[in-house]
Amino acid sequence: MSLLWSPADLTPLRAPPPSERPRPGPPCEGFPLSFSALPSVSHASLPHALAALGWDDAWEAEFAPYAEQGLVPGRVVRVDRGQCDVMTADGIVRADTAFVTPHDPLRVICTGDWAAVEASGNPRYVKAYLPRRTAFVRSTSSQRSEGQILAANVDHAIIAVSLAVELDLGRIERFLALAWESGAQPLVVLTKADLVPDAATLGHLVQDVEATAPGVQVLTVSSVTGEGTDVLAAIVGDGTSVLLGISGAGKSTLANALLGAEVMEVQAAREVDGKGRHTTTTRNLLALPGGGVLIDTPGLRGVGLWDAETGVGQVFSEIEEYAENCRFHDCAHEAEPGCAVLAALDSGELADRRLESYRKLLRENQRIVAKTDARLRSEIRRDWRLKSAEGRANHAAKRGGRV
Repeated sequence: MSLLWSPADLTPLRAPPPSERPRPGPPCEGFPLSFSALPSVSHASLPHALAALGWDDAWEAEFAPYAEQGLVPGRVVRVDRGQCDVMTADGIVRADTAFVTPHDPLRVICTGDWAAVEASGNPRYVKAYLPRRTAFVRSTSSQRSEGQILAANVDHAIIAVSLAVELDLGRIERFLALAWESGAQPLVVLTKADLVPDAATLGHLVQDVEATAPGVQVLTVSSVTGEGTDVLAAIVGDGTSVLLGISGAGKSTLANALLGAEVMEVQAAREVDGKGRHTTTTRNLLALPGGGVLIDTPGLRGVGLWDAETGVGQVFSEIEEYAENCRFHDCAHEAEPGCAVLAALDSGELADRRLESYRKLLRENQRIVAKTDARLRSEIRRDWRLKSAEGRANHAAKRGGRV
């Protein structure tokens, strides 16, 4: 199957103020993306026309109420300020997002959404989007601690990790927690495998990542030798995949390998730390020649958790399993008697680094949730007051009852 459109045409756009915004003409005017691979469309052929983008019977059933209103379905392939590009059965539609831009940042339309778009108009508007099956969300670096949705309706979360620099297992665990929490299946891809000096070293690196990522497949790939790209293409050939990683991880090169063409701009990473500049500056949805679609994202400087307790638990599933045998159901695994987690640590079954990382991510996640959940903030304050009172009572008892 050939590409449905040319990703090279997805040049950065800056949306002017609404008063200065040009009125869009017919679909694709001034935005020469090709959708010629699709047949001429009738209502009966609509599901087949959008199938390459992930449309199925379940989506069609969800869309039925909007179809009765005369709206047409399409998948969001790119979002800019105030506007988005929606791939419909008739081609690319540049649509206004005024109706789908609420104050809640987690409810704004994003790449990967299935949108209900006006069939005509100047401009055309996205009136709604279908409920998301999955959503990849991280916390922003702002003081408001808001969530930022990166991609929607994703089946596979590809976490690209460069072997050109020392592995950061903690960062991998963070990405994995967000991926599991999103509802997608994580996949760790170790890029630039050709830079590892020998097979034995490569094997040890893979083992380290596998120990960090229980239940997750780990692949090694090389754009130089072609190693692993066929296996990866087969995995992502069914469904929607999002490509994640820090700048310099080789995401654009990996995307080009999957697309079978040099369509994404590539920049060299710094030799000192392996970091690169943001080659990709927007989140774009692209059709893969072997089937499936790929959402390419900019390099993430920060990987903050966002209400990801379940995801953290899946990343550290071995610790959760040990915890089931703790004497107390609310064991904090700090110094409690009968703690099965600490027993595993003492016996060497559990690595100290894993436990420390687990504690760190849980604490971070609790802080983020507490900032956005008034009830939880109240519970945390109450627990803190109780523990403080217990501490004062114990201290007084040790001093012979003198306060």
